[in-house]
Amino acid sequence: MSRNSGGTGLGGGLLIAGTTSDAGKSVVTAGICRWLARRGVKVAPFKGQNMSLNSFVTREGAEIGRAQAMQAQAARVEPTALMNPVLLKPGSDRSSQVVLMGKPVGELSARGFFGAPGGPAPGRTLHGGGREALLEPVLACLAELRSTYDAVICEGAGSPAEINLRRTDIVNMGIARAARLPVVVVGDIDRGGVFASFFGTTALLGPEDQALVAGYLVNKFRGDVSLLEPGLDMLRGLTGRATLGVLPFRHGLGIDEEDGLRISLRGGARESVVAPPYGADVLRVAVCAVPLMSNFTDVDALAAEPGVLVRFVDRPEELVDADLVIVPGTRGTVRALAWLRERGLADALALRAAEGRPVLGICGGYQILGERIHDEVESRAGEVAGLGLLPVRVRFAREKTLARPSGVALGEPVEGYEIHHGVADVRGGDAFVTDPAGRALDGCRVGAVQGTHWHGALESDAFRRRFLAEVARTAGRRFVPAPDTGFGALREEQLELLADLVEEHADTAALLRLIEEGAPAGLPFIPPGAP
Repeated sequence: MSRNSGGTGLGGGLLIAGTTSDAGKSVVTAGICRWLARRGVKVAPFKGQNMSLNSFVTREGAEIGRAQAMQAQAARVEPTALMNPVLLKPGSDRSSQVVLMGKPVGELSARGFFGAPGGPAPGRTLHGGGREALLEPVLACLAELRSTYDAVICEGAGSPAEINLRRTDIVNMGIARAARLPVVVVGDIDRGGVFASFFGTTALLGPEDQALVAGYLVNKFRGDVSLLEPGLDMLRGLTGRATLGVLPFRHGLGIDEEDGLRISLRGGARESVVAPPYGADVLRVAVCAVPLMSNFTDVDALAAEPGVLVRFVDRPEELVDADLVIVPGTRGTVRALAWLRERGLADALALRAAEGRPVLGICGGYQILGERIHDEVESRAGEVAGLGLLPVRVRFAREKTLARPSGVALGEPVEGYEIHHGVADVRGGDAFVTDPAGRALDGCRVGAVQGTHWHGALESDAFRRRFLAEVARTAGRRFVPAPDTGFGALREEQLELLADLVEEHADTAALLRLIEEGAPAGLPFIPPGAP
């Protein structure tokens, strides 16, 4: 692939937009990245602004969305802060922590960020400019990537036709206009109404934006494509734009979802095909669906194990038959603690601990299991009593810990990443993770209750097997971890499958033309356009 982009010397680019949130933008972007990487193209992903509670730490210690880290893996490159310069981490329905270039820079209300009348609340500004102030660094990051890579595949957010947000858009048509990127709109046909969504999305854009919308991509189709083709022909007649592919529905490709707030977890299980157990029993894992749950992808490695059943719960009776209960990370530790008490789950966890039944707390969940929490940063609640299941006291620091540590747990090598304001003072028990010499690195273990700040530790295969074997032994289950489950290999299989879907079911020649040459001239305007 040549680097032209109109003679600018920049690499080619493409923006994957969507008719809605969860239309499949993240996985389509990943699929295109892996497809290009397989062709030998030097490609990088990019998302100007992400709103997500699932984040990752890069090698240089920057926090970015997990979706962009996954897309970087698809592109076979190391993730960097350039790929997701703005990350919003919701702390409530109305405010978020703003992470700029991988570092938190403050809290901002939705009104302040999106430029609503009245502006941000006093003391909640972001360098005085809100969202508009972020467009310049976002475009600078995109330009730097395009100067380094042959192609940059950008992911939009939500819908590009959010007419109330057009003025301050830094992730959809705002960057497409500024960088002259061609746009492909993805629609989830599994939800229904995909033709109306494609037409309506296009028709609500202004002339300058519509000139960049070059085509559509149908996602999650089930059935005979020939039955869909008359509709695709009519859509082309109405809009003057072709559908560049119909991607079939595939189970198990919801990898590294962005937003835990949008997913209804009541009684839900992680999206996976549970293989038969390797031993005689299955192992049941219950994950407390705490408010503002973050990095719930921590349990994906468990869900990938044959015979491990993972479900999200919010009632104490749902813990009774669980062999392991996980209290996951959360953006609101004190709020989650109160929720556990209100639901009766706190008492159920205390009973499990008294009975010697396994409980694991991760990050905020680890803090909740401790004796006390002093928080003047996140909730500003001051001193709050924890569940008292671990001899740990937590004080929230204003500076966020961002790290990629490694160590030893249960005699096996383990790697993880840390994203937290809470600093733990461990006053007893055994360390969850040590260095090779046995010196404590993180976490605490007392009997069957244990906790750690490390996200991603369960992705270390040997440790995960040892951990599950210990849980099974404690729970009295005849469960045996499969000896050959490699989580990294499974993730690679998923990325390869995404690339296969793109290669086999999309017009790849048309995609290459768009990436190299931009949107074709003469695309028709569809009224009424943006108000």
